Amino acid sequence: MVNLYARGQKDTRPWGTWEVIDAGDGYCVKKICVTPGNILSLQLHHHRAEHWIIVSGEALVTLGDDKFVKKANESVYIPAETKHRIQNNTQQDMTFIEIQTGENLDESDIVRFEDSYGRI
Repeated sequence: MVNLYARGQKDTRPWGTWEVIDAGDGYCVKKICVTPGNILSLQLHHHRAEHWIIVSGEALVTLGDDKFVKKANESVYIPAETKHRIQNNTQQDMTFIEIQTGENLDESDIVRFEDSYGRI
């Protein structure tokens, strides 16, 4: 089992920020903030599933071929090998908690298909 995340890790991305709240064998919990008008890449992961819980704001979620809106206290489950993305079309920050589970938890397990920031 590989988990390259550690509690307290942080990063700033073109769309906002993420911070690791907790990490252990087979799981990682991140707090992710997406700034107004921004979108994460359309991506999938081979080695992990994710659970997203919207904490504040409103999210436009893409899951496979479906798109839907999620608001505070609503959640989404993303199985491994499923294309997904999250977007903030509002004028306020959108924050969600991401719980990753799997055998290999690492930033290198991101396969990007579309990216507004040239990271493909």
